[in-house]
Amino acid sequence: MEPKKDITNLEQLFRTDLHNYLLSIDKVDERLPEAPDIEELWQKIGESYLPAGMREFNAYPTVSLGWMMFIGMAIAKYWDTDWELYSKVGDLYKYLRDQRDFDHMDDYICESVLLLTAEEHTLTTKIVGECASRTYNLLYHQHLEPGTPDAFQGYVSALHQMYLMGMSMELKRLGYHMTKLN
Repeated sequence: MEPKKDITNLEQLFRTDLHNYLLSIDKVDERLPEAPDIEELWQKIGESYLPAGMREFNAYPTVSLGWMMFIGMAIAKYWDTDWELYSKVGDLYKYLRDQRDFDHMDDYICESVLLLTAEEHTLTTKIVGECASRTYNLLYHQHLEPGTPDAFQGYVSALHQMYLMGMSMELKRLGYHMTKLN
């Protein structure tokens, strides 16, 4: 019998890798933001997203992971724009998805939520794709047996960090800079 995988540090592995990559291209600050309003939504958004994300994962793992990063960006934009309004939406994932559909949620978020130019949209899509590829590669190399609780927890941990890094990227783009207070 193969020993049980230690996945307790897996989420930190994703966080460190994504943070270092995004820091190297100046898309996040050294100190990541703390945004309790956005972070508190993670569980609800994650649970709502899981059925579609898991369904897409086998054929399109980077889409399954990357879409969560776009969602994190959208939630950060909503928080900045009109949190009083958006915090009352029952299920922000379904709200975003249903504006078009799952397959085009990235385009909707870039064009209609983040209001990116065509050039910014292309660059953002490239960065999200790289983050999703890196995270999938790290997840894959954990050799977690598909269908096991460890594999599920690894996937959820990956999604969580994609969400938080999407939030962090958008908050920096909006001008929020996290610095250490003296």
